[in-house]
Amino acid sequence: MRIRSAVLHAAPIERPYRDTQPLKVVELELDPPGPGEVLVRIEAAGLCHSDLSVVDGNRIRPVPMALGHEAAGVIAAVGPGVRDVSPGDHVVLVYVPSCGACRYCSSGRPALCPDAAAANGLGDLIRGGTRLHDLDGAEVRHHLGVSGFADHAVVDRNSVVVIDKNVPLDTAALFGCAMLTGFGAVTHTASVRPGDSVAVFGLGGVGLAVVMSAAAAGAGEVLAIDPVPAKRELALELGATSACAPDEAPGGHDWVFEVVGSAAVLEQAYALTGRGGGTVSVGLPHPDARITLPALNIVAEGRSILGSYMGSAQPQQDIPAMLALWRAGRLPVEKLKSDDLPLGDINIALDALADGHAVRQILRPGTVTA
Repeated sequence: MRIRSAVLHAAPIERPYRDTQPLKVVELELDPPGPGEVLVRIEAAGLCHSDLSVVDGNRIRPVPMALGHEAAGVIAAVGPGVRDVSPGDHVVLVYVPSCGACRYCSSGRPALCPDAAAANGLGDLIRGGTRLHDLDGAEVRHHLGVSGFADHAVVDRNSVVVIDKNVPLDTAALFGCAMLTGFGAVTHTASVRPGDSVAVFGLGGVGLAVVMSAAAAGAGEVLAIDPVPAKRELALELGATSACAPDEAPGGHDWVFEVVGSAAVLEQAYALTGRGGGTVSVGLPHPDARITLPALNIVAEGRSILGSYMGSAQPQQDIPAMLALWRAGRLPVEKLKSDDLPLGDINIALDALADGHAVRQILRPGTVTA
């Protein structure tokens, strides 16, 4: 079938993106779903810093690539062998597919699935190859098994989580990356307990999800740290007990989350972690970035440094759990939405994200121009 999709043909691309137009909304040919795959009509897709990181060269991906990894939609068709989901089901898409059989998937750590990591690195689906082609027949790579900046996508069955049809799909999309990563980092990686002291560096979509999730977990203190005053104000609405600029942050916390993707900020987060506490690295730094930390106090103060990819999450269990908390008013996810835009405005949206003004802009792939 023929679809419209936002495609990146080269990277890195310089700003302003409004002028350089790194993403082109073009027609592509999309193959039908193969065995174990589903076709999804995309209704809403969130613009995440991980998308920007591909455009600006901080995350190296093969091109041409159809971007977008945080999305929700409706199943339009299923491939051979898919029997547990049906056309008409509403779904959240997940950006780390899982094989379901390796020792990581089998032990409840699907984010570490090596087959998924290899496929995502190549821009393939997990069962091999691509389902996207330009109109001349050349392959176009998938972004993290989703390619959600499009009106339709073929994805692996394990890349979707079925949700109730009464959940607005623009809200549901945020559970596929921002909330899944932030909630998982708090719940699985750190196991934040009631009364714990938490600090969060970086108040984008994922950082604010950490704030919300820490508050929902009963943390006694949730300090939100960001240079942008408006983001600090939003964090206070979402459950932070206090907020400050990075150079004003006090130390001694049980858990400090780095959600910026900066080696320097990770070092600062470690410095503000208290005795017996843990520093959780959530943001994705440049592959060449290195950190320098004092080695002795890791042992002498019982400190830990933990990586949290996709929040160490279990999407099939965690997304329904988060939706239950959302319904109970404990995860006000809809407040993360900064704007609602047609797909044709994607480069304008990239500028807003790069400027630090936007939290989560929702793109409507069914609408190409304003």
